[in-house]
Amino acid sequence: MFLDRITIFVKGGDGGDGCVSFRREYKISKGGPSGGDGGSGGSIIIEAAENIDNLAPLSGKKHWRAENGKPGEGSYRQGRSAHDVIIQVPPGTIIRDTKLGHVIRDLTTAGDRVVVARGGQGGRGNDAFKTATNRAPREAESGGKGEERKISLELKVIADVGVIGKPNAGKSTLLSRLSRAHPEIADYPFTTKYPNLGMVQVGEDNAFAMADIPGLIEGAHTGLGLGHEFLKHVERTRLLVHLVEPDPMDQTNPLENYRQIREELRLYDVNLANHPEIVAVSKAELPGSAEVAAELSAELGRPVAVISAATGKGLPQLVAEIWRMLQEIKLPDPIPADVAAEVALAGPSKPAMVVAVEEEFDE
Repeated sequence: MFLDRITIFVKGGDGGDGCVSFRREYKISKGGPSGGDGGSGGSIIIEAAENIDNLAPLSGKKHWRAENGKPGEGSYRQGRSAHDVIIQVPPGTIIRDTKLGHVIRDLTTAGDRVVVARGGQGGRGNDAFKTATNRAPREAESGGKGEERKISLELKVIADVGVIGKPNAGKSTLLSRLSRAHPEIADYPFTTKYPNLGMVQVGEDNAFAMADIPGLIEGAHTGLGLGHEFLKHVERTRLLVHLVEPDPMDQTNPLENYRQIREELRLYDVNLANHPEIVAVSKAELPGSAEVAAELSAELGRPVAVISAATGKGLPQLVAEIWRMLQEIKLPDPIPADVAAEVALAGPSKPAMVVAVEEEFDE
């Protein structure tokens, strides 16, 4: 099971109460206050960890509570502080306060952590209240209450390259050929229900992360066909590989399918229109793939790759081009929300960058 959104309740532990106590020792008259402080409550910490790819491990526990601190004791003994509770999540998890709506932290790198519910401080014992005029205080502090809140965890997959396209364009097959990932593959649309990640090796020392984004359809930016669930995973990619099927099963026009996906990206987030992009016609073994590539190339004004995950045609050149681009890419600063809204209303846009692919793609 793959989960990329979950809501949980977290509560830090309460601090232990301070102690009211006096020394009662043999041959020591008028013993003073000896009440110790209470221990601090444990905090709830969320940490991004490697080797975790989704939020499913958290689905069975919706309430997280840290232990309370122990109360202080006589003879100046301080109560034991409780241990912190650490919740591990995948890198790329965004933490939001559900009541206030603001982002608490975006954990983008393994090792990033944030305290989401701080434990209460332990109360002071009566020894802390003694003064020159009050030598036998009979007061102590209660432990502080731990913070509590309801938070939402939303995962946006972090990958260098995102493979996009219409359903059944061959995204999962391409990922399985280039990496050791084993996504579900079948000869019908919408086989992929969630993004799959794989590491693509480049030579002996280099690699990049690639994700196949489930098939997008018209209206995806409004949530149609789980559009928001899919599109949000495209945001963190540095480079898009846009696969165009030359002979779609639904008899639609390949060029129109390309334009439709581009428009869905733009309507969802104008910044996605500025992502660098490699356009490739998949399933080169099918008749007409070269003609579709030529038409796309003429429309875009740049060469378009022709590849086949089944036969391996063009795959080495595609990997080499992806790696070359990743070394050069620096994503532009995000467009402000108010400007993005105006651009979205302005109408369709052309790709900000379609990479010129070397001619050996057409061999």
